[in-house]
Amino acid sequence: MNVSRRTFLAATSVAVVSIQTRTAFAQNELQWSDVRDWGIEGKGFTETEKWFDRLPSKAKGVVTDAVWNLSRHSAGMLVRFETDAAEIHVDYKVTSSNLAMPHMPATGVSGLDLYGVDPTGAWKWIAVYAPKAQENQGAIISGLDGVRREYVIYLPLYNGTEHLRIGVPKSQSFKPLAPRSDKPIVFYGTSITHGACASRPGMPHPSILGRRLNRPIINLGFSGNGRMDIEVGRLLSELDAATYVIDCLPNMNAAEVKEKTAPLVNHLRSTHPETPIVLVEDRSYSGSWAIPSQKARNDSSRQALKSEYQKLLDGGVKKLHYIDGESLLGNDRDDTTDGSHPSDLGFFRHADAFEPVLRQALSN
Repeated sequence: MNVSRRTFLAATSVAVVSIQTRTAFAQNELQWSDVRDWGIEGKGFTETEKWFDRLPSKAKGVVTDAVWNLSRHSAGMLVRFETDAAEIHVDYKVTSSNLAMPHMPATGVSGLDLYGVDPTGAWKWIAVYAPKAQENQGAIISGLDGVRREYVIYLPLYNGTEHLRIGVPKSQSFKPLAPRSDKPIVFYGTSITHGACASRPGMPHPSILGRRLNRPIINLGFSGNGRMDIEVGRLLSELDAATYVIDCLPNMNAAEVKEKTAPLVNHLRSTHPETPIVLVEDRSYSGSWAIPSQKARNDSSRQALKSEYQKLLDGGVKKLHYIDGESLLGNDRDDTTDGSHPSDLGFFRHADAFEPVLRQALSN
C-alpha cells in the first residue's frame, strides 16, 4: 500500500460514523448566525435568483434547462468561521426532499461537512451532519476541546441550500470569516466534478485540492451536462480565475470534443490571455480492461482531445496544460461506486493526479 493511500484510509476511516451528537446546551442557550450575513466562499456570481445558486440569474434561458436546474445545487460552497465553542450546531434547509440517491448517501447529497485547522495549520475532517429531512437543526459536533480555531463547513453537493445558520453556546465566542479574496480555481465539468459519488461534501477532488493548495475553488460541475458549452464558457470568462479546469469528456463523444474544445479554449484565452487552462481527459471506466466498448469510448474521446490540444498548442495558445485520464483512478479498479463515478478513494486519487499539474499551472 502506498503512502497516499495509507493517508487516505487514515483520514477517512471514521467518515462513515453519523455525528448528530448529544448536546449539553438547550436551543435557547445558543447564539445563531446566518451565513448570508458574511458570505459564502465558492459562489462565483452575486446576482443570483436564489442566494446559494451557482450561476447568475441572467443565465436562465441562456444555458440549457438542465444546466440551469443543476446550478441551483450548492456544490463546492463553504463557509468559514472561528470559534472556541465546545459544540457547533447547524440550522439549515435543502431545496429537495430527495435527500439521497441510489449510489450516493444523504451525507454527500444533502449533508454538511465540518473541517478544522490543526496546530500545524493543516485542514482535518471533524464531523458530518446526516440529514433526516429537508429542514434540520442539531449539533454537527459536541465535545470539542474548546481551543479557538478556524473551521469550515461545506454545503450539500446534489441539493440546493435554502438557508444555513450556525449556532454556538452564548457563553463562547464566534467570529465569522469572510470568503478569501484570492483568485479561485474554477472547475467546469460533469457529475464527477459536481461530486458524484462522494460520501461527504468535502470529499470531491475540487474541494480536496482547495485544501491542499490553500485556494478558493468554484465548482461548476453539472451532472450529465458538462459539455463544453460556449454559453457556459462565456460565464466562466466573467470569473477572474487563477486557473480554469475543463473536465467535460465523460459527457462528450469524440465528435463533440472536436467541435467544442477550440471555441471554448479560444474564448477563455481571448478574455484572459494569461490565465492557465487545464484540459482533462475522461477517467477510465472501471470495466474498460475487460469490456471493449468501454475502452473504445475512453480511447475515442481521449484521441479527440489530444488532437485538439495539439492544434491549440500549434496555433500559439500558451499556458495550456493537460491531464491524462488513465492517471485519475487506480489500476486496481476498486475506486468507483458504479464503474464510472469515483468513491472517496477515487476522488483522493483524482486529487493526487491533478495536484502536480495545478501547482505547475499556478506557478507560471
